[in-house]
Amino acid sequence: MKSNIFKKAIAAILTLTVVGSVAACSAHTQAATIGSEAQNTQSSQNTVLKVGANITPHSEILEVAKPILAEQGITLEIIQLEDSITPNTGVIEGSLDANYFQHVPYLEQFNKENGSTLVSVGAVHYEPFGIYAGRTKDLKDLPDGAIVAVPNNVTNEARALLLLAQEGIIKLKDDAGITATVEDIIDNPKNIQFKELAPEQLVAALPDVDVAVINGNYAIEGGLHVSQALAVEANDGLAAQTYGNIIATSADKANDPAIKKLVEVLQGPEVSAYIKATYDGAVVPLY
Repeated sequence: MKSNIFKKAIAAILTLTVVGSVAACSAHTQAATIGSEAQNTQSSQNTVLKVGANITPHSEILEVAKPILAEQGITLEIIQLEDSITPNTGVIEGSLDANYFQHVPYLEQFNKENGSTLVSVGAVHYEPFGIYAGRTKDLKDLPDGAIVAVPNNVTNEARALLLLAQEGIIKLKDDAGITATVEDIIDNPKNIQFKELAPEQLVAALPDVDVAVINGNYAIEGGLHVSQALAVEANDGLAAQTYGNIIATSADKANDPAIKKLVEVLQGPEVSAYIKATYDGAVVPLY
């Protein structure tokens, strides 16, 4: 009898030992799984996105998006660049994930000239081109042989010519469109002389020309206001439909979740409200 009791006691102790061991192992495995999941979640919530942008208004608009993206686990690094080449070459070389400074016609021209395959993943805003006074303070007073400064890159020069045609200063071929060049001018009654300059130099050139046709962002940086312009692109014209400023990236990152989230935020109500309240019509949200 005592022997049976002793055997049962031993068996009970062994059973408890095995159960305890299994429970401890299970708890250890569960803890490891939770730790791994937490690490993966933390990793996915610490995405760093490097975006190259012109200072005004692009970097300023990105600053509005920055805290919104941070709440969603995306750290936005804004790399300020003032030229129109390095934002694209940075994406090509991989030092940038995306950029925000250009419109689709410029992007297409850049790809054509450089054999690149950058893509647009969404438009954010539109910057009306304006004609700003230099030595001549009213377009009706433009003298014969007036000097008109225009951007020296293909797409923006076409845009400048379209605005001059809109105001009746020149006349272009009917099919000139967004690829217009000075060769497409079929009537130039005031014998306008065109001075081609880098876009960022146009504001500084105003004292030396009669008028200048200036990109919206460079006009803002130079302290000009759209209300001061002698003429502005029509909001319902070809330019407004064509020249929305975009987020561009490499083809292999077009579906990157962080970049998609960036576009979503930039097209959202907070950014739209900021643009409307800040730029007095010089920058127009597209959403």
